[in-house]
Amino acid sequence: MACCCIAKVQTPISYFRAAAANSRHSFPNSSITAFPPLHSPFNHPMKSSNPRSLSVSTTVAAAPPTFSWDDVVRVSQPEFNPRDSSDLRGYFDKIKTCNRGAELQSEFLPFVIEDQIVGYIHKSFAENLKNFEDVFISSENDSVGGILTLHRSLKLADDRTRAVEEVIKCLAENGLIPGIRNELYPVTSSYGSPVFFSLERAAAPYFGIKAYGVHMNGYVEKDGQQFLWIGRRSLVKPTFPGMLDHLVAGGLPHGISCGENLIKECEEEAGIPRILSSRAIPVGAVSYSDIDGHRFKRDVLFTYDLKLPESFVPNNQDGEVESFKVIPVNEVANIIKRTHFFKSNCNIVIIDFLFRHGYITPECFGYLDLLQSLKSGDCS
Repeated sequence: MACCCIAKVQTPISYFRAAAANSRHSFPNSSITAFPPLHSPFNHPMKSSNPRSLSVSTTVAAAPPTFSWDDVVRVSQPEFNPRDSSDLRGYFDKIKTCNRGAELQSEFLPFVIEDQIVGYIHKSFAENLKNFEDVFISSENDSVGGILTLHRSLKLADDRTRAVEEVIKCLAENGLIPGIRNELYPVTSSYGSPVFFSLERAAAPYFGIKAYGVHMNGYVEKDGQQFLWIGRRSLVKPTFPGMLDHLVAGGLPHGISCGENLIKECEEEAGIPRILSSRAIPVGAVSYSDIDGHRFKRDVLFTYDLKLPESFVPNNQDGEVESFKVIPVNEVANIIKRTHFFKSNCNIVIIDFLFRHGYITPECFGYLDLLQSLKSGDCS
């Protein structure tokens, strides 16, 4: 399956000021009261084996939430809150959760390669990288107040990848980059642009690089009604354990197309054979920009829809999903509006599905603002 294309947009240093000055969407105030927020991950101190020379990052995974499928079903019912059918505040609340900290961007230095901004690194975290003088160098820039780049001797992508990999290993050993995945993400200024080098997935938010993923809405139709298959993440996953998730979703590693990656994830996460997964339809992309401590997530998610047979039952193959449940789409919408049960970025993709399938209509106050907010990040 061909990967959906997005226009290539490069980011020279001269654009940094304008990007930093751009304001985010203004979201209406939200008043979600059904369940308290389940924040994951959350901040927690970590220890470094060399505290004098290394600045400690603080983000780790939260404890698993305690809700059950019975809770999910109960809160999804119309009678639970019969007056919120056209109220979009719960959706805006979820968009805000994925787009925190815009006012903190001044705390980050541009990460520049070949005169292109490829990421943003927190000034405190950058102090750790400056210890590796043969890999990272900093320089002053009158327009942005300083940048971080790679040593001029690292000219080839493979050399950069190997050199940065050694730094990441050292930082991980000191507890500064938790959850090493041994999976490489491409470092590029925009989707489809030249890849400057590849970076460990767990390090991506600490370098503020553009990261891409694929998310698929797997749905069935019964008696004229649509249902979404929802997964619950394994309780032992290092990130967002026990939270609700898409039937299929995954990051986009270096060297694989969107379509092939989706087919691979379909087999691993839900046991969907290629004969079915190859029918998934690419329907667009959403984006968000989230600052949390030293982490700057600038993610773009390519979205897919797959209509499944009524008889299909997912079967997880990689141990990352605890269980699945098929739920009417209008009830999934209620879960998103009323709770924080879903992994945060899944909310955006499902809200996009609700727009495209007519569950959110122009008669709802805030319709256009919510629609535009689905691309709150740099969607390039």
